[in-house]
Amino acid sequence: MPADMMVKEPLVKVEGLSKLYPLTTGIFREARSFIHAVDGVNFSIPDGESLGLVGESGSGKTTTGKLLVRLVDPTAGQIQVRINGSGTDIAHLKGRGLKTFRRHVQMIFQDPYESLNPRRTVFDTVSEPLAVQGIGDVVERERQVAELLALVGITPPDTFMFRYPHELSGGQRQRVAIARALIVLPSFIVADEPTSMLDVSIRTGIMNLMQDLAEKMGVTYLYITHDLAVARYMTNRLAVMYLGKIVEMGGTEEILQHPLHPYTRALLSAVPVPDPTLKREPPDIKGSIAKAIDPMPRCRFYDRCPMAAKVCEDNDHPPLEEKGPGHWVACYRV
Repeated sequence: MPADMMVKEPLVKVEGLSKLYPLTTGIFREARSFIHAVDGVNFSIPDGESLGLVGESGSGKTTTGKLLVRLVDPTAGQIQVRINGSGTDIAHLKGRGLKTFRRHVQMIFQDPYESLNPRRTVFDTVSEPLAVQGIGDVVERERQVAELLALVGITPPDTFMFRYPHELSGGQRQRVAIARALIVLPSFIVADEPTSMLDVSIRTGIMNLMQDLAEKMGVTYLYITHDLAVARYMTNRLAVMYLGKIVEMGGTEEILQHPLHPYTRALLSAVPVPDPTLKREPPDIKGSIAKAIDPMPRCRFYDRCPMAAKVCEDNDHPPLEEKGPGHWVACYRV
């Protein structure tokens, strides 16, 4: 994918990003098989915009998010993040450089019941990034935490500051997790399905909160989700991921209105429609997502694709090519 496909200067630019997990066969044997969780991924996210990463479970979405915040180390590739006006490859940062990077990039996890330490109060949880980065004294941290809790809708903050997670509802816990991510004023946040574990009645409030905070604080998002309706509501651009590869990417409305890759069309055909009289054909794909263990070099979607042909079998996985203005697809048959 050409580097100049975006008009705006990217805040995050990923090139050739891969993560392989070895399958060991013995204590003294070198691994010969690998899980290709993320394999040669390329994308960029302009400053102030949001990219939705969608796909089935097992497609590599969460691993991609963890790579971007350096919770796991990449096997190969570059992750360029614009820090203080200049691009920095954070793929192999260590020590002080990695600590500085943490001030600019944070993550909101999927499960608010697991991502908060049950032994730490709300204040301890939200203020910890300030303590790690050496920002302010205790009094200043308490003031900042109170202001941010009020901003994310935990009000009045004084009554919640020293409560424990078991004293909060699921929506309140996720708001605390959002406050923890925002307390160091990051420029980029990876949100890994932040509403999927919440009641339907709470989800809209959390999504509206994240959009409002993005506007007020100038935050750029990578929003990971399996829900295309959520992606449509939350993101400017969309990337569809399958078995470690991005197979389609472009403007959110463009992809949802004019899907080109057969996998994207299958995902859209599986979205429930609130009309009991409407009858639709089942998605035109076969089987379920395969295991990403030593995949063949051909198109990853070949075994399930209704359009599969000899060209797909005889060649490597197709590269992303621009099939329309800003609409990129990895398919030989489109």
